[in-house]
Amino acid sequence: MFTGLVEATGRVISLTRTDDGEQASLVLDIPFSDELALGDSVATNGCCLTVANLDGQVSFDLLGQTLKVTSLGGLTAGSLVNLERALAMGDRLGGHFVQGHVDDTGTIADLSPQGQDYRLEVTLPATVHALCIDKGSLCIDGISLTIAELTDQSAVFWITPHTLKATHLGEAKIGQTVNLEADLLAKYVQKLLPSSRGSLPAKTI
Repeated sequence: MFTGLVEATGRVISLTRTDDGEQASLVLDIPFSDELALGDSVATNGCCLTVANLDGQVSFDLLGQTLKVTSLGGLTAGSLVNLERALAMGDRLGGHFVQGHVDDTGTIADLSPQGQDYRLEVTLPATVHALCIDKGSLCIDGISLTIAELTDQSAVFWITPHTLKATHLGEAKIGQTVNLEADLLAKYVQKLLPSSRGSLPAKTI
């Protein structure tokens, strides 16, 4: 379980796929690597990954489903990623409950300065859009954000200078693919409503 408050950013050292391309090993340069242990969970751009190897660098095994559902397969050496360790009992909840289970991906349609802040617009697939409301929460690449405006096909957020600096958004580009995780409570409500049964996102990991 995570909160969507990015703890730090890290750089991709390498992403190496197996010969059949079905799996991959992701190696990251993580600022808090000396505090990690094998088996620890680290949300990487919003996707919960398990530490597979520690040898000065931190590596994770990416399964085929992870490569299929998330944007992680598109990472390259030098890419900046958002990082958050699993929530510890007693920690403050400054964001919202995030599982690190990516529902689908979206695309950055706008990231532009508006006064002191920045306007971020992300296109949403229909399955995720159905789980969103104005002023509700949506996790974008591991960042807990509040939806300021919900359009027919996208969500608009206002980003503070601190968030831009503390996350990978400072290097994000229009057209970039991002991981999306809808609010956990919205998923359960949709599941419990008779008219909505069977309409949950099928790609969740």
